[in-house]
Amino acid sequence: MNAQIPLLNLFEYETTATEHLTQMALDYYAGGAWDEVTLRDNREAYDRIKLRPRMLMDVLNRSTRTTVLGQTLSMPILIAPMAFQCLAHPNGEVATARAASGLGTSMVVSTLATKSLEDVADGANQWRRENQEVIEQQEELASNNFWFQLYVHRDRGLTQALVERAQAAGYQAICLTVDSPVIGHREKDKRNQFTLPTGMSLANLTTLKDLKIPERFGESGLFAYFTEQINPALTWADLDWLCSLSPLPVVVKGILRGDDALKAVEHGANAVIVSNHGGRQLDGAIASIEALSEVVAAVSEQAEVLVDGGIRRGTDVLKALALGAKAVLLGRPVLWGLAVGGEAGVRHVLQLLRDELDIAMALSGCACVDDIDSSLVLPPKFGW
Repeated sequence: MNAQIPLLNLFEYETTATEHLTQMALDYYAGGAWDEVTLRDNREAYDRIKLRPRMLMDVLNRSTRTTVLGQTLSMPILIAPMAFQCLAHPNGEVATARAASGLGTSMVVSTLATKSLEDVADGANQWRRENQEVIEQQEELASNNFWFQLYVHRDRGLTQALVERAQAAGYQAICLTVDSPVIGHREKDKRNQFTLPTGMSLANLTTLKDLKIPERFGESGLFAYFTEQINPALTWADLDWLCSLSPLPVVVKGILRGDDALKAVEHGANAVIVSNHGGRQLDGAIASIEALSEVVAAVSEQAEVLVDGGIRRGTDVLKALALGAKAVLLGRPVLWGLAVGGEAGVRHVLQLLRDELDIAMALSGCACVDDIDSSLVLPPKFGW
């Protein structure tokens, strides 16, 4: 980062990150499925939502603090699960975890991480040991709020072992991804014959079985991995099974319909994440923010609803909260921050978005997150 003229927003981080990533890594992080229609629409859908600010409200003392699944967070912004973060920086997921801990928010750690879930937790705990004075002054830094994202493998024993390891390492929730029975067709990865560089591995899986991203001529290694290892026969009964494995709350990620959200709750989910996997699975699927209101209406007070996809400004976070989200998850911009500046880059990305949200709240007449409601937005008429 330039010490004299710091990057001002998440878009500038994206542009700068291209200078720090290999073409294969950049295409993997930035790309979407097929024609990338849903990838683009995730961003453009936010621009179609207009704000209706309140005036003459006392916003002198403001707070972005909130709770998600009973956990206190400094902001309604979590870090979404993203694989292979060592492609962006040698410290990968550990650097991201330290940045999240330092700002009092939650990180969802991917099954396909390049640092083990134990190392990620240790990295966060190390930050806490180094910053005891700061922790004593801020309530939201008082505990580890991390979640573990789970892909259900064909090997049930492997899947159960991952849940048990996450619980033992102090993770606070299991986040089940349900939108990936097969992997979306990502032409950039196929063209690049995507695989992990020598010395980089699926750190959560090497101790259980010798699993790796294979090399396939003319094909994405990740596509081959999903074909061989991930269970495409997953049903709602498997969610029942997952909920029985531990006392941890279960979050279901990848919901785009109200009826599916309701089924998730009926089968034990404590929260759902409205998500189209960043436009990386079914191209032409509805933008996440467009699906949010239907999902919120379906589950009502039965479960918390979060949303990801396309968030780049604090006003986007405000719009998502106004439409009923409890919080949002931030994806690609975290990777841009990681590529540009490691732990400090991730921290700055989160700070920028948090500060933008604070300003947007003030200009909308909201002193706290609970003041944000549906009267603040004029959504377009989504759908047919």
